[in-house]
Amino acid sequence: MGAALRRIQVGSALSAFGLGFTVPYLYVYVAQVRDLGAGTAGVVLAVFAMAALAVLPFTGRVIDRRGPLSVLVVASGTASVGAVALGLSGGVTSSVLSAAVLGAGTAVMQPALATMLVRCSDASTRTRVFAMQFFLQNLGLGVGGLVGGQLVDVARPSSFTVLFLIEAAMFVVLGVVAATVRMPHAPTALAAGTAAPRSGLRVLLSHRAMVQLCVLGFVIFFACYGQFESGLAAYGTEAAGIAPSTLGVALAANTAVIVLAQFVVLRLVERRRRSRVIAWVGLIWAFAWIVAGYAGLGHGSQTMATAAMISTYALFGLGEAMLSPTVAPLVADLAPEAMVGQYNSAFALVKQLALAVGPAVGGPMGASLHGPYIVTFVLFSLGISVLALKLGRRLTAVQDKPSLASVPSRVVAVSLPEGEPATVPAAAH
Repeated sequence: MGAALRRIQVGSALSAFGLGFTVPYLYVYVAQVRDLGAGTAGVVLAVFAMAALAVLPFTGRVIDRRGPLSVLVVASGTASVGAVALGLSGGVTSSVLSAAVLGAGTAVMQPALATMLVRCSDASTRTRVFAMQFFLQNLGLGVGGLVGGQLVDVARPSSFTVLFLIEAAMFVVLGVVAATVRMPHAPTALAAGTAAPRSGLRVLLSHRAMVQLCVLGFVIFFACYGQFESGLAAYGTEAAGIAPSTLGVALAANTAVIVLAQFVVLRLVERRRRSRVIAWVGLIWAFAWIVAGYAGLGHGSQTMATAAMISTYALFGLGEAMLSPTVAPLVADLAPEAMVGQYNSAFALVKQLALAVGPAVGGPMGASLHGPYIVTFVLFSLGISVLALKLGRRLTAVQDKPSLASVPSRVVAVSLPEGEPATVPAAAH
């Protein structure tokens, strides 16, 4: 399935390229370019995020029943319509509705793409597949943001409309590319007299390893991604006194570390236990928060504070590069064959919840409670290490260390919800 994987990865990268054109400038577009005010811009951003919470609970079951390919084509078309509508919107109602459509479409893409990658890989190759996707998506977002920044002009609303049209075109390209992929058929045949495998939320919640991974995922996204543009940004400008423009440099450093270090890191982690790798990420992020504490509380020079904040974002990027070939493939390896889409959607929902709660908690703390803010997130980062080691005790040898699945025909024990078969062929995952 090399050709199928290449097409999926290219489509994923192009959609990220399109998102990079508009996401960094969405607030400015609504508040200043369309002159709808900061309040409306906040509502549009909130609706963009909340739309994901509305559709993700239903996405997984549709993916498993209809297949990820058809869901991705519909989602990309929906997102394209939302992008065009938002680029042409001049009023409050139209902007809010357009943001809801765009947010729903982009949210559904995530589990659909993840499920397609799972179907086109196996346990021995999945680590590199997801690492490549993360690398290409970050590269696409970064390049899109840089190119978009050269095209926008606050005095010319038409320049922003062009950005949204480019984004819409990228979503159309994703749908067209995805439609050309020949997906392997998911095994559906049942032996005579065998009942259909159970599925649904109750089965997922009875799967303790998956529940623990969701809790761990919430803490990961809450303590890192949920702070980038809210609490950590507020802390950097208020406590460390860095210029707002420096935040752009820090985010660029974060992306640069991911792009430059991804495959070096991959060679170091792909033959190690996933739970240990995640635990190391928690320690790296705890150190990153301590560096941020020095920037705001260390009373050093302004140059040192600026360097410390940029280093903080870079350290977060190193941790992200370690997580990309670890967490998403683990979700896939835990999922029963009939529930891959539901597991991916559940984890995407957990991520979205963390991204919604993170700014709400971290923003006010980062702006005013500088010391408690740093201490809180040092503890959350250490909590990642503790939760990762506990999760490792519930994983099978192959789930924790996928390099053991080098022989495709091998039969391995798989951690499944109570009542499911205890073994499946390694090649099925």
